Amino acid sequence: MELLAIAILLSTLLVQEASFVLGDVGTANSYEPPYIPTACDGSRREQFPPGNLFAAVSEGLWDNGAACGRRYRIRCVSGNNRPCKSATVDVKVVDLCKSSPCPNTILLSKTAFPIISRFHEADINIEYIQI
Repeated sequence: MELLAIAILLSTLLVQEASFVLGDVGTANSYEPPYIPTACDGSRREQFPPGNLFAAVSEGLWDNGAACGRRYRIRCVSGNNRPCKSATVDVKVVDLCKSSPCPNTILLSKTAFPIISRFHEADINIEYIQI
């Protein structure tokens, strides 16, 4: 009976982790305000989701602006000095990274980044999936 319980527990954990198997990997950091105007909706404040969980993406994800409004689930997987928290964060794309070239795959708002990283400014390695 104990072996069955352990097998069920392990399979449950594997299913939870499997949600990222089809995801991509990249890097992330946070970025500073001012957040407007954005490349998606200019100065419209309504573009920002509740809780200010949003992101700017690099040219590779930008897709000539088609990324506007896309949602991604992001998880920190590694970085210097063990920055990762065990949480994930769901963000909405509102902007193109303003630096050229962009230093990261995804730049998270100052509200979103601390959900997955113990450090407020750190380059972290991430897994992300479009949701």
